[in-house]
Amino acid sequence: MTHVAVLHGGVSAEREVSLATGQQVVAALRQAGFQVTPIEVTQDLAAAIAALQAAKPDAVFNALHGRFGEDGCIQGVLDWLGLPYTHSGLRASALAMDKAAAKAAFAAAGLPVAPSRIVSPEELEVEDPMPRPYVVKPVNEGSSVGVEIFRAGDNRRAEVARNWKFDRRIMVEAYIPGRELTVAVMGDRPLEVTEIATGHVFYDYEAKYAEGGSAHTLPAPVHPAIREQAMQVALRAHQALGCRGVSRADLRYDDTGGEPGKLYLLEVNTQPGMTRTSLVPEQAAHVGIPFPELCAWMVREARCGA
Repeated sequence: MTHVAVLHGGVSAEREVSLATGQQVVAALRQAGFQVTPIEVTQDLAAAIAALQAAKPDAVFNALHGRFGEDGCIQGVLDWLGLPYTHSGLRASALAMDKAAAKAAFAAAGLPVAPSRIVSPEELEVEDPMPRPYVVKPVNEGSSVGVEIFRAGDNRRAEVARNWKFDRRIMVEAYIPGRELTVAVMGDRPLEVTEIATGHVFYDYEAKYAEGGSAHTLPAPVHPAIREQAMQVALRAHQALGCRGVSRADLRYDDTGGEPGKLYLLEVNTQPGMTRTSLVPEQAAHVGIPFPELCAWMVREARCGA
């Protein structure tokens, strides 16, 4: 019987999401016939390493989200320990988590991205970095943590800049009107296109994880050419970053001028959520892959290195 250690919790702003992901993954892997050891990760990295060394698992299911969990840090530790792990390796994880670096890789691969620039909090406080509306976001956070949209008449810019608590590099990106789409990639296979609708200003942290925070339409009711393009963009983005296992690409679809409209790639999540409201399990189920089978496939694909 394959023995899997599930890392969950962590120290990022997404700790609670990771705990929820871990709980569901542990149950699914046990249902799939694996021996499972859950390991809750805290600030004490030495304790997590000791727990891994004591468990001696055949593979590690990385259910951590956010900083230190999906940015290459824990991946480097697992590489050092020689333990195969799920999801992307150190290099792809670090690249995807740095929005500026990821966007450069996407642009180099010829993928459609929104105009953007990097500014400091001081620059943002002084003036608008680009015409409104625009979006500001931390360069190295996930799950829409710290994201703000500034529209005409919004006077919060200086306050947001003065209270900025993330990486000093702020990505400022042109706001793309239209619809929110997402595509999961499993190995070399894009699964489906989901449209995400929410009553929030945008698909923020609460909309992503709160019960009833968003509505998912699967498959997305979009023009057939847009569906095919979204699937291909997601796969090419996965490949451009060097991802492995499962990833999820988030896109904006501007159809405000009519169909077929235009797609923009926003980012790739190398550690997509696996909670009750998460998108990857929904898409996998839609194409006939039950949750335990999805988790088992991820374990079978686990490995060390890039």
